[in-house]
Amino acid sequence: MIVWLNGTHGAGKTTTGALVQQMIPDSRVFDAEKVGETLMDIKPGLPATDNFQHWPPWRPLVVETARRVLEYTGGTLVMPMTVLVEQYWREISSGLAQHAVPVRHFVLHADQDTLRARIAGDTVLGPDSPFRLQYLEPYAEAARTWLHAEAEVVDTTHLTPAQAAQQIAEAVKARPAATTPGCSAG
Repeated sequence: MIVWLNGTHGAGKTTTGALVQQMIPDSRVFDAEKVGETLMDIKPGLPATDNFQHWPPWRPLVVETARRVLEYTGGTLVMPMTVLVEQYWREISSGLAQHAVPVRHFVLHADQDTLRARIAGDTVLGPDSPFRLQYLEPYAEAARTWLHAEAEVVDTTHLTPAQAAQQIAEAVKARPAATTPGCSAG
């Protein structure tokens, strides 16, 4: 199965995902951003875009990579990846469903002030990352229009990554993802 951790950039998906992986037996972290990085390495480059998710090959390659890894290893893939465009999420989730790969879709949510503070205090990407800041409003719009209805929301405003990971791992252990094609248990 897949435990997909969604949410805006800077919400703590990577940190939380690593902790979730430690709490779920026989699990691995698969960062779908690496698929985008592979596409960015194509020379000469693909058509210009501000986000590799806009390249049509990215979504089916994420599906194919995830399903092939699961076919090879079994277990659970923890996938920390922001997807804010509903059509893109539909392509990915329906692609996984076509291969009978169950998905638990979680959104790490925090209020805008908390997100801004986290981004400002990031010592890895640096304070006030323009890339992360530009996705705050698209995240808020997705949250209002479709994303929060499509996933299990974990409000991390007052949680540490370890607390969020514990909440997610307990939810997954209590109710594994349904195996019905098309089901995004949530």
